[in-house]
Order: sequence, then structure tokens, then C-alpha cells
Amino acid sequence: MTDPVSERLFEAARRVLPGGVSSPVRAFRAVGGTPVFVRQGQGAWLWGADGRRYVDYVLSWGPLVLGHAHPAVLAAVVEAAARGTSFGAPTEAETRFAERIAEALPSVEMVRFVSSGTEAVMGALRLARGVTGRPLVAKCIGAYHGGADYLLVKAGSGAATLGEPDSAGVPAELASTTRLLRHNDLEAAERLFAEEGERLAAVVVEPVAGNMGCVPPEPRWLEGLRELTRRHGTLLVFDEVMTGFRVAWGGAQVLYDIEPDLTCLGKVVGGGMPLAAYAGPARWMERVAPSGPVYQAGTLSGNPVAVAAGMATLEQLRPGADGDPYALLEEKGAWLQQRLEEAARAASVPATVQRVGSMLTVFFREGPVRNFEDASASDGRAFAAFHRALLERGVYWPPSPFEAAFLSLAHDDCALQRTAEALPAAFEAAARASG
Repeated sequence: MTDPVSERLFEAARRVLPGGVSSPVRAFRAVGGTPVFVRQGQGAWLWGADGRRYVDYVLSWGPLVLGHAHPAVLAAVVEAAARGTSFGAPTEAETRFAERIAEALPSVEMVRFVSSGTEAVMGALRLARGVTGRPLVAKCIGAYHGGADYLLVKAGSGAATLGEPDSAGVPAELASTTRLLRHNDLEAAERLFAEEGERLAAVVVEPVAGNMGCVPPEPRWLEGLRELTRRHGTLLVFDEVMTGFRVAWGGAQVLYDIEPDLTCLGKVVGGGMPLAAYAGPARWMERVAPSGPVYQAGTLSGNPVAVAAGMATLEQLRPGADGDPYALLEEKGAWLQQRLEEAARAASVPATVQRVGSMLTVFFREGPVRNFEDASASDGRAFAAFHRALLERGVYWPPSPFEAAFLSLAHDDCALQRTAEALPAAFEAAARASG
């Protein structure tokens, strides 16, 4: 498919933006072709700069669980912006929003708002080091926890060289403060704790991995990490930037009934605006300045417009007498998973669909996929062909085999049926590419 408008815009963008984008995956390097430049979004749909319409399964990489331009969110944003876009001072709305988050998460008593998931994880891990006095943190191979120097080690689809950073400009000395685990491998975690448990300040983990594709936790994985960290005085940090209020009211920790020491939130809690948070019990969070010695600050933290968008989003998601939005998201996700699996079988192409609620991934390999090593064995050529065929038929799928796709409450029968009609040709294209 040739989109001359996006090609022209991409050419202009490359002259002033590195690679023509503000975040690497948007450049379509994993799938080829020109990225779609977006003009607007409404509900489950995106319109490209050339006027073509697409069913959107990226949803700004997860935040838009209500869909694009939800009326309640727009109204809250407009009302807040009319009072002022930024104050750099406390507002009552921050307090009410923190109360709502603590209400939903049993592990949370206090919240510190920031502007991005990267900041949230950085703040949580700095706090863990400040609380424990220990130098090391552990993360899973293939997990992306933001752009902090010491976390760009085997992060998502980045370069995977043991003991060295994934990015130029990251000193090896900083990367050396991070220890690596294989996702869903409790025996490896036990070995790491036996060797270095007394030096580990924190283990940070996505309870449902999303940046190696959607990889659910194996039985005992999260429970085992909880037991190990408690035994060794290490803080367990759940990176729920992606899963928080996405897979359940509260997040994956509610879904799997595990209480971490600290929680990082983002995406959905910002309602499509730049807002994130780290949170936990008062005994830890009161160590954060100005209450305690662990310093962290930000000019736009708790921005009133972003807080308004987040609060309006959570109001729409809270289960109540009118029903449970998460039950509806589960229903939509199960329907799409079934259509994907049926189309893959009909095309005789090896494919595994993994899903938790409204986030899912198609891996072009026999499953199950338990970790980044498994995900990396997927057929990249098949995925690229699958992606191009969907795009040609008006379905906007994440342009990377290592990213989860998302549904929203706005994905109605029309959007889902449009997707189902595109799937046979997309899987046939994948089968030809893999052959």
C-alpha cells in the first residue's frame, strides 16, 4: 500500500526528527514501509493523513482503554484546561485522584505523581535503593522499564549482549548495577538470590510482560518472587505501567492477588495524557522528599489537565451497578483471540495467540511463549507480511512483533467484524512469507 501523503510527511520529518519519529518503534523498521501519519482518532478508529480509516489496536500503546476522544475525558480535559494548564502547585484534584488509586489497589496507601512511566520506575527503584541501602536491581531479559540508563540492558527488542548496555551512551558501570532474570524462570531467580540476594535492593517485573509481546505469568512465578524478595529483604516492584487498570480494576496485582512493595502506573491512569505514578505503603513512600531523604521532583508532575483525564477515565472503568467494563473487555478479547486462531489454522501458518484481558499478541511460532528467548524465535518475516496485509485492509496493528495489541471498550461489532474480515488474507500473506 502506498500512501503518498505519509511518504511526503515522513520525508519532511526525517529532516528534523531523528529517524523521522519521536519514539523508535513508530518508524515501522520491524515491518517495512512508511509509517502512517495520523490525522485524528475517534472511538476504535484512526484516520491517516491521506483520509484512510483504520481499526486501531495500538491505542497510543495502551492508554486509550475507552477509545479515542471519549466524550467524558474530553469534557474533563476542556474544563480543567479552562482553569489553567499548569500551576506547579498542589491541587485538590491530585489528592482525590490519589485516593481513587489507593482505593483500587490494596498495596497502595500513598502516591507520587510523575509525567512518564520511565520516571515512575526510576523513582520507585531510587526509593528501593534508599530504603534498603543496597546497590543492585534485577529485571527480566526482554522487559522494558523505560529509558533509565541502568535499565537499558536486554530491554525488549533492543540488542541483547550479556553484561553490556543496549544503547550507546550508557556507561558499562551503570549497566553493571543491573542483574538479569529470565522471565517466568523461578529457579533462575532462586539462584540469583542465593548468590547476590543481600545486595539486591529491588526486583522490578511486569506481572504480565508486554514488551516481549503479551506473556502471562506462569503458575508460581509471581508468588515465588514475592516469597524470595520477602525472605531477602528486597523490595518487589511491579511495573504496571501497561497493566494497571488495563487487565483489571486496579491491575494485574489484583487479578493475580499478589501485593508488591511498590507499584509503577502509567498509560491508562493518564487517560491519554502524560501522567504516571509510583505508589506503595506509607512506610516506604514517606521516605520520598519532602517527607524523607529520597529526592525526586518534576515541574509538570500532577499536571491538572492530565489528572482530570485520568480521573475521568477511571470513573468510566470502575465496576458498579451498571456492569463491569472489564467483563466486556474480556469478552471482546476472547472473541478476537478466537478469530485470530481460526484464521491462522485455516492458513496453516504456525502461530500462537497469547492474551490477558484486552491485551494480546500473535507470535508466529508454535507456543507457548514464556520469555524473551521464546518470543525472539518468532518468524519476523511472517509478522511483517501479516502487518502489511492488515494495514492494506484498514487494520492498524502494532508495528513490532514484540509489542502487545490492545482493545478498547469502543471496539464495537463494526470494528471487530472489519478486523475479522481482514484476518484470512493477513495470515495467508504470513504463510507465504514464512514458506
